[in-house]
Amino acid sequence: MKKRPGFPLKLEQFAPPKPVKTHPDPYRQLPKDLIAKPSAPMESPTGIGLDSSAVRARMVAKLEAQGIDDAMVLDAMGKIERHRFVDSALVNQAYEDTSLPIGLGQTISKPNVVARMISLLRQGRNLMITGKLGRILEIGTGCGYQAALLSCVAKEVHSIERLKGLHEKARENLRPMRIANLQLILGDGMLGYSDCGPYSGIISAAGGESLPQAWIDQLAVGGRIVAPMVNSNGSQYLLVIDKTPHGIEQQQLEPVHFVPLKSGLE
Repeated sequence: MKKRPGFPLKLEQFAPPKPVKTHPDPYRQLPKDLIAKPSAPMESPTGIGLDSSAVRARMVAKLEAQGIDDAMVLDAMGKIERHRFVDSALVNQAYEDTSLPIGLGQTISKPNVVARMISLLRQGRNLMITGKLGRILEIGTGCGYQAALLSCVAKEVHSIERLKGLHEKARENLRPMRIANLQLILGDGMLGYSDCGPYSGIISAAGGESLPQAWIDQLAVGGRIVAPMVNSNGSQYLLVIDKTPHGIEQQQLEPVHFVPLKSGLE
């Protein structure tokens, strides 16, 4: 039986296609450069106080007013500091319900959209989730914010990013947090990441005209995919896929706006 990679935050380059390899014992002694070391507390932006829990509590209250009612998701939104994942020039907008640029033509999604998609992932009617999700694959790590949130609601998170610059940025953002159940991968998200499948959930931060077959193949029976999809008019909507014992079921939900889904490493 194939073993999954170890934690915490193991960072490896994925250059598909290649033969599936056997991974080392997840309980092995970690290399010294990956062992979490005590570090000084991160400084908050001068005079802004965005590290205050009250700031995040106000954002959570707005999310509740907008209809987000998943207590575990709301708790994660209140715990993870969004301003740690945006450029210093934009920290004043970190807790507004808006998307923000993160470089290389990519964005960090609106808090409401992030919370909505994670909530949908946890509401799969075949999953019947009452606690944490199992193994999750995130397509498009970006700056790492959603990966951090997913780590609060899932037992394992594997997040893949095709842009090396963003992969490195996410690693820098996340390393001080020392998240034990999160793996970052540099690779082509359209191919998924079969080494650690099957997944109980797959969530995408980019939208294409069709859903990659690799995602469906790597989804466990009873699992759910939440992803943007482009329709015939060129606009996007939120697509939910459930993989049941009887086949694939799908729902088309509200309009959304995400960056395009692309293949290949850059």
